[in-house]
Amino acid sequence: MPVVVMGLMGAGKSTVANLLSRTLRRPMRDSDADLESRYGATAAAMATEVGPDELHAREALVLKEALEAEPPPVIAAAASTVDDPGSRSLLASAFVVFLDGPPQVLAERMRSSAHRPHFKPDLVEMLTEQRARRLPYFQEVADVTVDSTVHTPEEIAGIVLARLGAHPRAAREPEREAEREAERESGRDGQL
Repeated sequence: MPVVVMGLMGAGKSTVANLLSRTLRRPMRDSDADLESRYGATAAAMATEVGPDELHAREALVLKEALEAEPPPVIAAAASTVDDPGSRSLLASAFVVFLDGPPQVLAERMRSSAHRPHFKPDLVEMLTEQRARRLPYFQEVADVTVDSTVHTPEEIAGIVLARLGAHPRAAREPEREAEREAERESGRDGQL
């Protein structure tokens, strides 16, 4: 089962996903990096060049591809993907972490990063509108919600790992993949 870290821009998705990836010994996928690798441009550049609708369609596509990857990765997903009904449906097969926080704090974090698209000059207004629109969707898909402005990334990772312990499928997936690989190498491949 993939682990997906979601939230608005500036919530700390990449940082938390990286910590979880290392701890769980799983590959990490990041929507920003996947977009840039596939299309040769940052999300901010794509928002300007092809517009927000196409950017969001591309973000949904890279999420879908990451969710299908083997072994199941930890994914830092673009916030826009939660707007897409198809993406929300696909997230049912994942353990989803929603990083929430006040738009004022997230906007301050965004000011230091040029790769994020600014759809409005007033970042607080933009994030407030996005949060109001997306909050019901985040709540719909989330297995755990953490305020990333009051917890450190390490604390958030600890909270998530504790919750994954209550989700045996998600916590045991890397172990099962290692067992399957050992079986394939030994030629048993689960057959009697």
